Amino acid sequence: MHVWEWGEAKTSPVVCVHGVTGHGQRFRQLAEERWAERFRVIAVDLRGHGDSAWQPPWTIDTHVGDLLETLDVLALGRVDWIGHSFGGRLVVELAVRHPDRARKVVLLDPAIQLSVELVESAAVSEERDPVWESASACFASRDDTAGADEVRALADLELQLEPLPNGQVRRRTSQDAVRAIYREVASEPPSAEGLSMPVLMLYAPDGGITSDVQARSYGRDGVIAVPGGHMVMWSAFGQTAEAVEQFLIS
Repeated sequence: MHVWEWGEAKTSPVVCVHGVTGHGQRFRQLAEERWAERFRVIAVDLRGHGDSAWQPPWTIDTHVGDLLETLDVLALGRVDWIGHSFGGRLVVELAVRHPDRARKVVLLDPAIQLSVELVESAAVSEERDPVWESASACFASRDDTAGADEVRALADLELQLEPLPNGQVRRRTSQDAVRAIYREVASEPPSAEGLSMPVLMLYAPDGGITSDVQARSYGRDGVIAVPGGHMVMWSAFGQTAEAVEQFLIS
């Protein structure tokens, strides 16, 4: 997997996992402005996204295996994990299956499990080629930007999109991977009881991804509700940065 890093190698490692259609540099602003002062922040491009390999399969099992392999390549043992959206589901899966590789877990509006109807609708919507006239047009087309800081969002999207010869921009994702991953999120998740390490849940009640029941169940060591939509790093940057930092250093 392609890896992005910020901070000093000698500091405590934190591995960040993005959601479907996302990219590792989604955590860049949080790292550069806040977390890299204290931690070695490592973020991956998931299979089918960004600069990582795009070949199948794109199952949860494969993604978890990719994460473990990346830890081994980086010679990391037990680390802290931060997962946003589908990345949160992957972090839960990894922490339950391999508790010896997870010290603390942070879930940022995680897609623990979504309805079959919702994920199928999302998968079908990804039949189109993800092309826009500009990053601003991409931002305007999204339905998860409630309360977002548009300046932060556009800076993030500029890193996610690649220019095309005709002047348009395209998201750097395998559409086959995106559709497959959406459908994976409808599967039964691990029980919250399987999490043996400290877990912080930070979620957006109005985002429609993490339910109140899921937040209370999986947030065993703290539940923080933030305003805005699913993209908490756009709509609740300061609160997210501070809550995660305090949890990891405590």
